[in-house]
Amino acid sequence: MNAPRAPGRRDPHIDGDGWLTSATRLPSPNFEARPDRAVPTLIVVHNISLPPDDFSTDSIARFFLNTLDHDAHPYFDHLRGTRVSAHFVIRRGGAIEQFVSCDERAWHAGVSSFFGRERCNDFSIGIELEGSDHVPFEDAQYDALAALVRIVVKRYPIDALAGHSDIAPGRKTDPGPHFDWQRLRHESALPPSFFPFQSHD
Repeated sequence: MNAPRAPGRRDPHIDGDGWLTSATRLPSPNFEARPDRAVPTLIVVHNISLPPDDFSTDSIARFFLNTLDHDAHPYFDHLRGTRVSAHFVIRRGGAIEQFVSCDERAWHAGVSSFFGRERCNDFSIGIELEGSDHVPFEDAQYDALAALVRIVVKRYPIDALAGHSDIAPGRKTDPGPHFDWQRLRHESALPPSFFPFQSHD
């Protein structure tokens, strides 16, 4: 039997300003208003690690907050002047950080197209998984991602999920070959139509 919730307590949700109530809030300056009052209808899944394949630092957050020390690692040198962000980052242990309100346009997808509709940042929510193309993701990340997807779908008229590689083929490879789309579909309890790039055999 489930324990009763404390009076006044609400389950995690997206608040009226587009912020997930249970996430660590780290507001990035790298965002802008969505054009023409666009609302998000697409979730884009990414992976990121800085430096590549190193999951022991806070460099992702620093990168999105424009506070990255570019002299701290040789890989960071080519990131000088780069301004990017995502709405969410899911760390290896499943903790969720939010950098941009879901109501705003984060800078995560770049040059992209979703079935002929260009500029996916305009109408998408970007979720970064701390990871790479070379290693599997953690169970805690799938759990957090599925829960987050369910929350976002409840709040916005999302009708599709895609990988960065799906909307920027040839330019991007993430979330990579280790990402288990079938697991996400199962755990999010969304119908196959939400996964237009995945096989439904």
